[in-house]
Amino acid sequence: MLNFLKTMDRFILFLIATVILASVLPCRGQTAVVMGYVTDFAIALLFFLHGAKLSRQAVIAGIGHWRLHLVVLTATFILYPILGLGTRWVMGPFVDDIILAGVLYLCLLPSTVQSSIAFTAIAGGNVPAAICSATLSNLLGILITPLLVHMAMDTGGGGSGQGPGALDAIKGISVQLLLPFVLGHLCRPLLTGLLNRLKNVMFIVDRGSILLVVYTAFSAAVVGGIWGKLTGADLAWVVVLDAAILATLVATTVFGGKALGFSREDRISIVFCGSKKSLLTGVPMAGVLFPAPMVGALILPLMLYHQIELMLCAVLARRYGAETERIAAAVAKTETAAVD
Repeated sequence: MLNFLKTMDRFILFLIATVILASVLPCRGQTAVVMGYVTDFAIALLFFLHGAKLSRQAVIAGIGHWRLHLVVLTATFILYPILGLGTRWVMGPFVDDIILAGVLYLCLLPSTVQSSIAFTAIAGGNVPAAICSATLSNLLGILITPLLVHMAMDTGGGGSGQGPGALDAIKGISVQLLLPFVLGHLCRPLLTGLLNRLKNVMFIVDRGSILLVVYTAFSAAVVGGIWGKLTGADLAWVVVLDAAILATLVATTVFGGKALGFSREDRISIVFCGSKKSLLTGVPMAGVLFPAPMVGALILPLMLYHQIELMLCAVLARRYGAETERIAAAVAKTETAAVD
């Protein structure tokens, strides 16, 4: 699992390099159209592989923790949106509208899956419950996020002045994300052995698809003049707001888990599943929900938030993990003394 943290560090560098590449050499015209098709295929393939990778046994093992899942979903789809709306209302006079729209958008997204599970495992939390909770959040997000966006945000700005309606957005996202996931899960019995032998392929598709989406989205934003509209002060505000929102949700899930009487393992799962937002789901969703020129600016807060949450969660996971080892050592010592 420590290799996961090292991989995330490298991935952050690749994301930064991708934004720089899109800023210097954005894809335009027909190249942008082709890149769009390639990106859509990569995202569909990624969700197909995630569906094939999901163990039915893990889902069954974790699905009984309904109170834990309810807390995670409440944090993800109720507390976060309230915080996003409050931030937009309070900071409206001080921060650019597109920045606040991007911050609100990230607050409407589902939890991430892979890193939530990995950090829970590193910290010694309830991994089966984390698998079920994070996956449930992601799948429900395909339906809930477009509805929240439709209610809380103006998705217009395209050529017709109208973004897609909520039902059209759900349909488009379901076809691009949910359908490949379901098909992959149905094909799991045929693909399990192959996926175990080709773990590097999953890794390449996972990271590569996100980089492709970021490159195409930022290319469109650069062509639309994003860097002429945003200043260094705007970027500083993004970092401050992202960090404040993440700190608020981490603190809420930490103290909320204790107040609700969850076990230590369950509290760890709540923290890592309830305080994170999915870059993997959020970026392609933005491409469906918003006009292309808006997407790059809207996902900028999400991209920076992703880096901040990875760094903070890495620190938390290591601390929880060290504490778990100390507890295990103390229990083992007590049991040995009892036997003697």
